[in-house]
Amino acid sequence: MSTTKVNNHVDIQYQLLLKDILKNGTVSKDRTGTGTKKVFGRMLKFDLSAGFPLLTTKEVWFRGVKEELLWFIKGERNLRPLVTKGVNIWNEWPFQKYLEKNKLTKKYPKYSEIWKTKLNNFIEKIKIDEKFSQKWGDLGPVYGYQWRHWKDGKGKEIDQLKNAITLIKKNPDSRRIIVNAWNAANIENVALPPCHVLFQFQVVGQKLNLVMYQRSVDSFLGLPFNIASYALLTEIIANITDKVAGEVTMFLADTHLYLNHLKQAKEQIKRKPKKLPKLILKSTIKDINHISSDAITIEGYKPHPSIKAEISV
Repeated sequence: MSTTKVNNHVDIQYQLLLKDILKNGTVSKDRTGTGTKKVFGRMLKFDLSAGFPLLTTKEVWFRGVKEELLWFIKGERNLRPLVTKGVNIWNEWPFQKYLEKNKLTKKYPKYSEIWKTKLNNFIEKIKIDEKFSQKWGDLGPVYGYQWRHWKDGKGKEIDQLKNAITLIKKNPDSRRIIVNAWNAANIENVALPPCHVLFQFQVVGQKLNLVMYQRSVDSFLGLPFNIASYALLTEIIANITDKVAGEVTMFLADTHLYLNHLKQAKEQIKRKPKKLPKLILKSTIKDINHISSDAITIEGYKPHPSIKAEISV
């Protein structure tokens, strides 16, 4: 596969990872009951100057990536702000929790047609009923809440993301520019324990680099989102701190394909990477607390068609 024509190292690395899992992965049971084929301990590295790493071998929904990240950045923990914008990537987890709490799991078996219908009804009620949303749309202290509202055990909160920005500006040589989402005291209180658990910034001259660690990697559905999300986060923080986005490095622990995604992965491997899109950030993005969705766009994104796959809850 030639890399000279399109300079797309993102799709190439991703396709190599899929091949690795398919060839070397171990079949394993998992929490969802679907089963996986998995490897352990892999790394991806992307130079953001080469283009925005939104996979082209299948269409990745950039608006979903963007709105979810902005939801994280705001420190949100309720589903409602996402679903009112038509972003439904978190829906299944609070719905399944709702069924469990109300002893309805046998009546509505997971993934059945009636389950899917009731899921849609649940989300509509989240949208229109604020009281219902407060109770059942609360995902617990998930990613963004931990980023912005980490409890210090003394009755106060730590804004990890704001502190990271301050260090980038005032102490760029620091090796402590870290934001952690894995709060051991709260793991049982979240809809889904954080998969991407920690990220760290490094400043080299005017370049801002990011490393992230991910404990569990849904390689077909989740990882393309994760790649784009952490690239976008790096670009946003670089914009706010007057830096230039450099490299994103991803350390992947349990890296798996669900058994019902193997066919789709094999299809994506056959596709030829295309030119990466360009990310456009408006100069108005200077405050982490005031970022407009309209200030973030991409241009030149012409991917292969999307490949459908069922999510495992």
